[in-house]
Parts: sequence; C-alpha cells; structure tokens
Amino acid sequence: MLSEREKRFLEYWAAHRDKEKKVFRQLLIGLPIGLLFAVPIIINLLSGWYKRADMWARGHTDDSTVTVLVVAVLCILVFVAIFARRHRWEMNEQTFRELLEREEREKLVETEQNPN
Repeated sequence: MLSEREKRFLEYWAAHRDKEKKVFRQLLIGLPIGLLFAVPIIINLLSGWYKRADMWARGHTDDSTVTVLVVAVLCILVFVAIFARRHRWEMNEQTFRELLEREEREKLVETEQNPN
C-alpha cells in the first residue's frame, strides 16, 4: 500500500505537473541555481588574480570582449537554471508514474484476492 507521503505526492504532482513544466517558470525557479555558477565566474573575472589576462583585457577594451563575456555568463546562467529545473521535473514525473503503476498493481491484486 502507498504511504501517506506518496499519496500526498501523487495528489500534488497531478495538480501541478503542467504548471511546473513551463520553461519560463523553470527559469524563474532555477535562477538561484544558475547564479551559483554565474557569480563565481564574474568574481573570478573581476578579481584580477591573473595579471597577464588582466593586462590583455585592459588593452582590448575597445573590442567586444566584455560583451562576449557578459553574454557567455548569461547563457551559462540560463542554461543551468533551466536544465536543473527540467531535470527535477523529469525526476518528479518518473516518480509519479512509478507510484501510479504501483497503485494500479496493488488495486489489481486486491480485486483478484477479494472478488466480491
């Protein structure tokens, strides 16, 4: 028999699975995870710990190096945010389907044992 926690999960996921699959919602909810990747990259770029790269960057401020770096960090942030939430959605969906299948099998066994 399903535990109380599993039953609550089935109810919750049946009601919220379509809402949580939307990409914009996944992006908004996943932003903190994406920031965990983007902020250290920005800190590393701005810290100036690698003097030779820092000298090169100062000498090339007229080209679009900064723009490319900002776009790259934003792409990393968005990718990680959406990927993390999409992965979580897939895991919940798999658990949901497994629990539904288990519940069906248990009902089938129960009806075979009690044919009244």
